[in-house]
Amino acid sequence: MLLGSGELGKEFVIAVKRMGQYVVAVDSYDNAPAQQVADEREVINMLDGAALDAIVAKHRPDIIVPEIEAIRTERFYGYEASGVQVVPSARAANFTMNRKAIRDLAAKELGLKTANYRYAKSFEELQAAVVEVGIPCVVKPLMSSSGKGQSTIKTSEDIQKAWDYSQAGKRGDLAEVIVEAFVNFHTEITLLTVTQKMGPTLFCPPIGHRQERGDYQESWQPCVMSDAHLAEAQGIAEKVTRALTGAGLWGVEFFLADDGVYFSELSPRPHDTGMVTLAGTQNLSEFELHARAVLGWPIPEIQLLKIGASAVVLSDKEGTNPSFEGVNEALLEKNTDVRLFGKPTTRPYRRMAVALAYDEIGTAVENVKLKAINNAKKIKVTSH
Repeated sequence: MLLGSGELGKEFVIAVKRMGQYVVAVDSYDNAPAQQVADEREVINMLDGAALDAIVAKHRPDIIVPEIEAIRTERFYGYEASGVQVVPSARAANFTMNRKAIRDLAAKELGLKTANYRYAKSFEELQAAVVEVGIPCVVKPLMSSSGKGQSTIKTSEDIQKAWDYSQAGKRGDLAEVIVEAFVNFHTEITLLTVTQKMGPTLFCPPIGHRQERGDYQESWQPCVMSDAHLAEAQGIAEKVTRALTGAGLWGVEFFLADDGVYFSELSPRPHDTGMVTLAGTQNLSEFELHARAVLGWPIPEIQLLKIGASAVVLSDKEGTNPSFEGVNEALLEKNTDVRLFGKPTTRPYRRMAVALAYDEIGTAVENVKLKAINNAKKIKVTSH
């Protein structure tokens, strides 16, 4: 049972269907991307614990795979106790679906280097937190995804706007936000980390990415970084995933700064920046790796085969029945691909497709990245 059926879930369903699995895809709206390729679908509010219990009882899944944050994850402990495998684990899902739990685990329990941070449950507490953390700083809802509700405070006049935006973008009924000091970083990376039921923790080559509005715009693999920083990031990723327990692929995010590596966030599932692996950069995409880890199938090694990049295609207005212009033009370029997600509705800045580019190892990453960006610009989303 897949809880959340977006574009990442769609690729995961395709991967496990190739492995002979039967999938029930769940989302809050009908005809979500993963539902289009699954065996069955359910449409419920996953923040309704009774509704969640009901579909679990109805379908009796062997494995529950969360894809989003807006779920009553406390129910997972009971499912796990009854013999259902929760991915990566009930503990991991509960900690990582809430930024407060994962940040306190990383900073206070594991002693990892993070940005200075505070929490705020109201506008007045946000004002006080900004004074303690300092300007500039970043404000994020404790529960959200894809950058929703996240903003940067650059002057005191931004505080009210940041609070209002955080409340509009939060998922669920949790008003609390985290306020982070701005890290003077030069690179953001995602280190896809695979924990196995049997076998060592594995790491994909690091993925660089750029964000706007807290959501990724482009990603590229590999991201150039020093051996020392890579080893430090791998050590942190292994420590935090071991503490959370369970088998699966994790997207562990870091800031690279002149004074070292800062732990930022962690997702217990395939990561949006990891869509670059759909360009064939690795012997197994992040979705195939997640599928193998979830099912307990062995992963002998992860190999870098190509240089790759991805760039998102966004909608600019609300609408239904989207169509795409410029796909043919984009695909005329050698060593490119396009994935259309199949989302039935549009809204401003909603991710609707991704343009991919790749080339042989040794090719300049910047050239591959530019090709992906230019192809994404050729594709226009229209809706009614």
